[in-house]
Amino acid sequence: MRTRLRRGDPDVLGELYDEHAQVLYRYALRVTGDWAEAEDVVSTTFLEAWRGRERLHPDGDGLCPWLLGIATNVMRRNARARRRRDLALARIPERGAVPDFSDDLVAHLADVEELRAARRALARLRRRDREVFTLVVWAGLDYASAAEALGTPVGTVRSRLSRARARLRELTEAEARAEAKVKAKAEARARAAAPAPAPALPVPGRLPALRPSTQESHG
Repeated sequence: MRTRLRRGDPDVLGELYDEHAQVLYRYALRVTGDWAEAEDVVSTTFLEAWRGRERLHPDGDGLCPWLLGIATNVMRRNARARRRRDLALARIPERGAVPDFSDDLVAHLADVEELRAARRALARLRRRDREVFTLVVWAGLDYASAAEALGTPVGTVRSRLSRARARLRELTEAEARAEAKVKAKAEARARAAAPAPAPALPVPGRLPALRPSTQESHG
């Protein structure tokens, strides 16, 4: 397939899509957190793969690492463009918030919030460490394939992944401690605001037992 692609065989592009589109889509969705953007990333990846087919190395195994590397570059460019767009929009006077119903559409998915939390944590990593982590952990590449995708030595991939995992562990532990503090404060406020328990009333139909007087007890 590698040779056919380099020669410009038009049929090989469809074969590539059938074989790798789902892998690319899952990878892009996890990184971007947006279905529409993930679909655009996949389309752009195959378009750029076709345009750059002559630069593909003639030797090698599967083409998945090469495609994932292209997808990583596409998302990197998209992120830069998004930052420039956000800076431009920030300079425009606000006319009122426009409701966004996309969040309502996906709110019922159980894994959406988990994905968002993971992306928030990953956003705090350095870009190079984050890209290695997503390729190895989320896309399932081995070290050699991730190195091929990013154009870096295998040793560099190992060190970046180790650094990313250590940093994510620190962030997770810090978040757990913060959540525990918030929970403890909320429970303390709830206890302080709780009304005092009412005194126990005698059961209807029963009289409290009378203690004998001192004189009676000595009599």
